[in-house]
Amino acid sequence: MQNLTLLDGKKFQITIQRLCRQLIENHNDFSEAILIGIQPRGIYLARRVADELHKILGKPVLQGDLDITFYRDDFRRREGPLVPNQTRIDFIIEGKNIILMDDVLWTGRTIRAAMDAMLAFGRPAKVELLTLVDRRYSRHIPVTANYTGIEVDSIASQKVVVSWKETDGEDKIVLLSEIK
Repeated sequence: MQNLTLLDGKKFQITIQRLCRQLIENHNDFSEAILIGIQPRGIYLARRVADELHKILGKPVLQGDLDITFYRDDFRRREGPLVPNQTRIDFIIEGKNIILMDDVLWTGRTIRAAMDAMLAFGRPAKVELLTLVDRRYSRHIPVTANYTGIEVDSIASQKVVVSWKETDGEDKIVLLSEIK
């Protein structure tokens, strides 16, 4: 495999801060907005953004974690038993502006499943999408992010891997390509 580092270190943190500033432009003090990270890897982005917003705004922002395991359109096709992640939404989303967050936007199927799963907690006024990496030209479902860290033009055989300091020891985005 050939690795190409797309973002790391200081640029990774600057990208998170830029996304936070864009959110503040549209949601002001976040009195009507909630951040929801999609399990398993979008929760790290949502938590990081919530922490950064807390530093900037001087007050906490509501943030939750959403499991989509049984809302995916391919969950019946998987080999072996499914192990769901934890959903942690201990607040009302009815009538609120929701910012769904995931690390990589690829086919759009994860986002569709997240919107279905989210409806179990109420009907939001508005739903936006924030993604750290947008793999353009790969959609199966017409989904576009409102906020994007970086855009990557990639082919199906390539893989985008986001590493988080909290779980992987460093903040880094890598494009993996097979060497033939």
